[in-house]
Amino acid sequence: MTQEYDLIIVGGGPIGLACAIEAQKKKLHYLIIEKGAIVNSIFNYPLYMTFFSTAERLEIGNIPFNCLAPKPGRQEALEYYRNIHRYFNFNIHLFEKVTEVYQLENAAFHVGTDTTSYEAKNVVIATGFYDIPIEMNVKGENLLKVSHYYKEAHEYAFRNILVVGANNSSVDAALECWRKGANVTMVIRKNEINNRVKYWAKPDIENRIAEGSIKAYFESSITEIRENEVEIETPDGQITIENDFVLALTGYKPDLIFLEKMGIQLSDDELKIPNYNPDTMETNVKGLFLAGVICGGMQTHKWFIENSRVHATMIVDYITSK
Repeated sequence: MTQEYDLIIVGGGPIGLACAIEAQKKKLHYLIIEKGAIVNSIFNYPLYMTFFSTAERLEIGNIPFNCLAPKPGRQEALEYYRNIHRYFNFNIHLFEKVTEVYQLENAAFHVGTDTTSYEAKNVVIATGFYDIPIEMNVKGENLLKVSHYYKEAHEYAFRNILVVGANNSSVDAALECWRKGANVTMVIRKNEINNRVKYWAKPDIENRIAEGSIKAYFESSITEIRENEVEIETPDGQITIENDFVLALTGYKPDLIFLEKMGIQLSDDELKIPNYNPDTMETNVKGLFLAGVICGGMQTHKWFIENSRVHATMIVDYITSK
């Protein structure tokens, strides 16, 4: 028999958990479905990543986030959100992947997963954007030496590393690998380091580039990756450099195809912004809501934990007011 809920939340990240907290307050019969571990995206961040936000801006449910450092890191965040689960005892299914969501004739939603199916009056999609890398579409990108994710520097020590990109993840990886003894080269599409890079990391990477410790090719792009070298198109022409590993940290995108299959309309431009009411977070599909970074489409820098926590209250207040 299909299990029925007032609300199903797809995604067990901080914003999905925040939605569950509000659902508990209003005594809704809810379920969180998460395809991996709790706060799976944070779990997959680099081991020593430091947040741009301060601890209090990552808090949910009015539970204090105590942190000795000025900015919390990945480990502190995982500990905090595990404790949030211990406190609220969420109804959550981990390591269960939602495969389909569609509306039934009675206006409720069928939510199918890789193990079972459910029915819900309302659905919140809070899936983030960290699962699908933006590929470079160059020859050799499928080689084992190429990765779109970075975990830690140790395996790259004393090797020739190429880091693609000039955002926070690229800068962090380049600096950490260089400090662990790697020979680091950066390939950057624009003519400067991204202005959104963390304020303590930006001058660090710029100084390392200026002194020649890290080689950077600006206004450049990779044209081919081979087992022991990489071809780069630069303003001064094509060059070839020796290479052992490529960290293609070119960004990530939400699962827009999944949204479209649910009937959510996307803007007809490169931003692919979903259609939703900013006052209620309800999409063009009645009863289907968006929360968190997924709301920005390809503008993945627009929404993050500290400015999208409010989505949870907006959604649940609207559901319970109907």
